[in-house]
Amino acid sequence: MLLLTQPTIAQVTPNFSMSFDHVALSVKNIEKSSEFYKTILELNEITNKTKVEGIRWFSLGDGKELHLISSIKGDIKLNKAVHFAVTTSNFDAFIKQLNVMKVNYSSWAGEENKITIRNDGVKQVYIQDPDDYWIEVNSVTDKY
Repeated sequence: MLLLTQPTIAQVTPNFSMSFDHVALSVKNIEKSSEFYKTILELNEITNKTKVEGIRWFSLGDGKELHLISSIKGDIKLNKAVHFAVTTSNFDAFIKQLNVMKVNYSSWAGEENKITIRNDGVKQVYIQDPDDYWIEVNSVTDKY
């Protein structure tokens, strides 16, 4: 009986691929967090298709989204390894904007107002949103 079922199992294995859709962050104050993402990262707010209160959606480009969710309460333990990254085609202008707006940023090593330059030449800094989530902003624009 076992020999007869193995070919059947192999035939029903689905063939599918995955692609990135969105990242969701639990936030304490939806208004404050939304303002941060609109002002500092200049993300465009899009329609929250769930229509659930306490949730706001933002476009990350190319059909990718950021969802801010304030409806679930609880503590979250964060460190810099838990982050998401966005890239900009004008990294130097972004750094100037952070300086003008007096937004703190740091290198991967935690040096304030310093830029990390990776071995491959990519520049990166880390900032935190109002809920202390880490966001990497880098100069990678041409991938693969």
